[in-house]
Amino acid sequence: MGTLLGPNEGVLMSERVTVNIKDGVADVRLNRPEKLNALDNAMFRAIVDAGENLKRRSEVRAVVLSGEGRSFCAGLDFSSFQAMGTDEKDNQNEESEDHLEGRITHLGQQAAWVWQELEVPVIGAISGHALGGGFQIAMGPDIRIVHPDTKMSVLEIRWGLVPDMGASVLLPPVVGLDVAKEMYFTGKMISGAEAVELGVATRVSDDPHGSAMELAGEIAGKNPEAVRRMKTILNGLPERSTAERFAAEREHIGALIGSPNQKEAVTSFFEKRAPNFE
Repeated sequence: MGTLLGPNEGVLMSERVTVNIKDGVADVRLNRPEKLNALDNAMFRAIVDAGENLKRRSEVRAVVLSGEGRSFCAGLDFSSFQAMGTDEKDNQNEESEDHLEGRITHLGQQAAWVWQELEVPVIGAISGHALGGGFQIAMGPDIRIVHPDTKMSVLEIRWGLVPDMGASVLLPPVVGLDVAKEMYFTGKMISGAEAVELGVATRVSDDPHGSAMELAGEIAGKNPEAVRRMKTILNGLPERSTAERFAAEREHIGALIGSPNQKEAVTSFFEKRAPNFE
């Protein structure tokens, strides 16, 4: 684990995942470019640790998740697949190593789900490859900006497996059950442009990371309390009845009206200046 620096300085969580925080935006990068950011036990743990640490960084207002080098994440390290054909087992699949005490997720699932647990918006900048486990981690962010030529696939069927890192929770709501099933059953490869057409991704960009950072900067300039409450409301939609959704809107708007940041949003707008939120 790297040293945690000051609130507006770069943060090195580990050699496998780097985090830099500036002006309220956390730039998180998977950092194993020589292996296309492939996943092994150390990478899983570094991703989860980065997300968990960001939960405690109150100055962070938006997060960009990307991969260093030419790929977001090519999936599970090939050495792990080779071990599956023998009597060996990768630590990531051993319950003693994999179990996260007091959580609904195991280690691999948390690598994707932790980005949903963050109170602030998370934007995925996806280029190169997002395959198998890498695809599932890419589904964790709230918004996905992809290069049109990115190769994406729920690839587990190739190895005779089922996706077990949260795809069944994260994928169907955005593409529909029938599309999710086709992707699951076939392991079909789609481009970034096709991902947008299917609803897997939000939009394409020739520079996903630059576009994601620009969007994150825009979000970071909004009332942070309002943005956090918006994510809470929207993330709770699948589990709530219509009445509960209406009640949630009333609860959160009631907490915001008259709050210092809400007053500052109004005042700064009419004074035609940048807001200064707490």
